[in-house]
Parts: sequence; structure tokens; C-alpha cells
Amino acid sequence: MSDPVPTNASLSPAPGHLYVVATPIGNLADLTERARALLGSVDLVACEDTRTTGLLLNRLGLKRAMVAYHEHNETAAAESLVGALVAGKSVALVCDAGTPGLSDPGFRLTRACRKRDLPVVPVPGASALTAVLCAAGLPTNGFLYVGFLPPKSAARERFLTKYQDFDYTIALYESCHRIVKFAGEMVAVLGPDRVVCIAKEVTKRHETFLVGPVGTVSERLQQMSLKGEFVVLIAPPHFSL
Repeated sequence: MSDPVPTNASLSPAPGHLYVVATPIGNLADLTERARALLGSVDLVACEDTRTTGLLLNRLGLKRAMVAYHEHNETAAAESLVGALVAGKSVALVCDAGTPGLSDPGFRLTRACRKRDLPVVPVPGASALTAVLCAAGLPTNGFLYVGFLPPKSAARERFLTKYQDFDYTIALYESCHRIVKFAGEMVAVLGPDRVVCIAKEVTKRHETFLVGPVGTVSERLQQMSLKGEFVVLIAPPHFSL
């Protein structure tokens, strides 16, 4: 008689544990086996938008209790979720897409858990940031991630001026409403020959990478659909493809 297949304990949530779960950024097949197992068995799923996460769970054939946790209620919701964890509930934290805490809600809850010595378990997976970094062809021996820059042009230009001679790749997110303008600002401050990568719809059907001198990339950007959010990488000065 053969030995039974051992159970993978990491697929079952433990009481009082917070699981920071990465979800797909576009392609549903990118959800890990571990993430799917935990999302289907935790006591609570804390999410930015219960409608968005509800659609994901429905597509996976899962039904779990959900609670809204987003930028407008982070402080109060974090305390409530900590209370649930102290009471022995298991909680999965997700954002609308990708890895929680990277320009998405998560920091206040994980900090509150660490302050109370509650277990926080990362369940890694998709991230637009790392996906673009590994595929762009720009240096990755070091990088500075700055999330979303301020919406005002003057503030973005000050940032570009401050870091124009930075020795490592700079990574940031930008919205479809400002990406063309920001590309023009990069041309003005950094010069048209600075190498950049502007990527959108990563892992989706219309995934697009524009890589090259920012003057050329800016022109190409003006001729394409601007649907979706963008990841921007700025190569160090003097880098060439």
C-alpha cells in the first residue's frame, strides 16, 4: 500500500494570520495555486472593491465573506481587521490587481499587525512593477520605485530634475490621463535621447512595451490607444540599448 500524499500546510490558513495575497494583473492564469487555495478558505477577504474582488472569486468558483479595505477607510478598517485577527479569524488582504501595498492599500494593516506581533504571511504573485522590470531590458541591478508622481506638472518636473543623474533605473506608475504629458516632460527635462520603457496592459491581450529614446517613445505614444494604467521605467544616464 502506497504512502498517502502529504498535505501542503501552506495551502490552509492558520487562525489569527493575515495573508497578503497577490492577484492577477490581467491574465487569470497567473494566480498561484497557493493564492487560490487561501482565497477559498480564509474567514475574511479584505479588498479594495468588493465588486472587483467578487468578480474574481466568482470566476474562480469561490464564495467568501468580504470586507472593504481601501484608501478612504484604511485606518478604521485596519483596526477592525486586527480585531478579527486577534479573535482568531484568518484574513486575506488583496487589492484590485497585483500585489497589495505597492501603490495600493495594505501598509496600515500590515503595520498594525506587526505592532501587535500578529503573523503576516506574504503570498507572492503578479506585480506590474516586477513584470515590466524583468522584461524591459533596462538595468535591474538596482532601482528606485516611487509609485505615482504628483499630478501637477511642476512637481513632476522638479522630481525629474532632482533625479536626472540618478545611477539606477527609476520605476513609477502613471495614469492614462497624464502619460502623454509626462512623456513630454521627460523629453524636456531629461532630453530626447534618455532611454525609457513605457508599458501598458501587461499580461493582457493588448500588452504593449515601448522601449527606446524617450523622444521616439513619446511620438509613438501619441499614436496609440491610452487605455489602462502605465508602468514607466527611466534608465540611468548614459545607458544605451
